[in-house]
Amino acid sequence: MNKITNRQAVCDTLLKLAETDRDIVVLCSDSRGSASLKPFAERFPEQFVEVGIAEQNLVSIAAGLAACGKKAIAASPASFLSTRSYEQAKIDVAYARTNVILLGISGGVSYGALGMSHHSVQDIAVMTALPDMRVYLPSDRFQTAKLIEALMQDDKPAYVRISRSATEDVYDEHMPFWLDKANIHAEGSDVTIITCGELVPYAVKAVELLEKEGIRAGLIDMYCLKPLDEDTALAAAERSKLIVTVEEHSPYGGLGSLVAQIFSAHRPKKLLPLSLPDGHIIAGTNKEIFAHYGMDAKGIATSVIQALSEV
Repeated sequence: MNKITNRQAVCDTLLKLAETDRDIVVLCSDSRGSASLKPFAERFPEQFVEVGIAEQNLVSIAAGLAACGKKAIAASPASFLSTRSYEQAKIDVAYARTNVILLGISGGVSYGALGMSHHSVQDIAVMTALPDMRVYLPSDRFQTAKLIEALMQDDKPAYVRISRSATEDVYDEHMPFWLDKANIHAEGSDVTIITCGELVPYAVKAVELLEKEGIRAGLIDMYCLKPLDEDTALAAAERSKLIVTVEEHSPYGGLGSLVAQIFSAHRPKKLLPLSLPDGHIIAGTNKEIFAHYGMDAKGIATSVIQALSEV
């Protein structure tokens, strides 16, 4: 079982890149520990800024540094980064097109036991709504590292949500990676599951369960929510009887909504969106929450089987 978190993968990648790139600057809002960025602060103190619990200032200072030629990474819990500093993300980062990566740590229900105040299940909706803001939800440590490396090579804004706990490995260090291109794990003629982030490992197991039932299931890791890989989604709609989206997000404005929008415009298709409910999510570990709402491997497989019987 993998014990390396995606946040640690971010830090390891930045440590490597900063050895030769002194323009990289990391900013935290009293979150260097929870973001696993303490090693970066210790190794490169002149490239690290601690602003305290002040998310609005975090984003604005990052934008200011970027405007001066720096490559800024602003890390804060996703639940606060996507709400408290939304105006700054809108104006100082997206509108100004500054070279800032907004790193939402412990996204989704990672802080499950702390309750709804710490859940970030609306962030995809609000961040994708910002012009010029790219949105990414990498699944495991390898994809996270590849994404950070790619984003540090351009100068456009991005919001990246990562999980808190270690996720099971989906890839390895030799994985193919293309920025803004989804990863196709399998092609299925009966159903294709489209998912992202921490739920990808659950979907991988769901596909295995479905195959045991004789169901030909495909899986797409749509880590790039904006820009969404429309061609890959539409190709899946052509070959599969049913499309299922699975996301750690509200039913409004997330992956399911984005895919449905594409299908309605280009390829009408039966779509089953699986998400967290429109309500205050229960407290508990992320695994307990996923199981409760039918979003673990067994729950996904059960929903797919039921939906296929109605197609």
